[in-house]
Amino acid sequence: MIGYVTLGTQDLSKSVAFYDDLLSLLGAKRFMSSDRFVAWSVGPGKPGLSVALPYDGKPASVGNGVMVALVVDSRDKVDAVYQRALALGGTDEGAPGERMEGFYAAYFRDLDGNKLNCFIMG
Repeated sequence: MIGYVTLGTQDLSKSVAFYDDLLSLLGAKRFMSSDRFVAWSVGPGKPGLSVALPYDGKPASVGNGVMVALVVDSRDKVDAVYQRALALGGTDEGAPGERMEGFYAAYFRDLDGNKLNCFIMG
């Protein structure tokens, strides 16, 4: 159902460096870019994640209650994505762990304060 999610950024080059590195752990690569926007995906027809300078020229802001969830195929990958996000300058929002039976997740914020999680079900 979701084609892609866009997160606002104040500094496109820093944000792109953060996501180039972080999303490489998921096998994602850039599939679209311009001077204001970069998007990654794991393949054609798959959902994507993008960062953009706001088109209205106003500062990017974090949505209260907004979160992007990245699905992976192992608990080890949840741990690795979380650790990499923190190493790249992201901030902790909840260390890796089982939140409910069969749902293992970790939560973090990117360099602009956007909240993400990485999870596996089952």
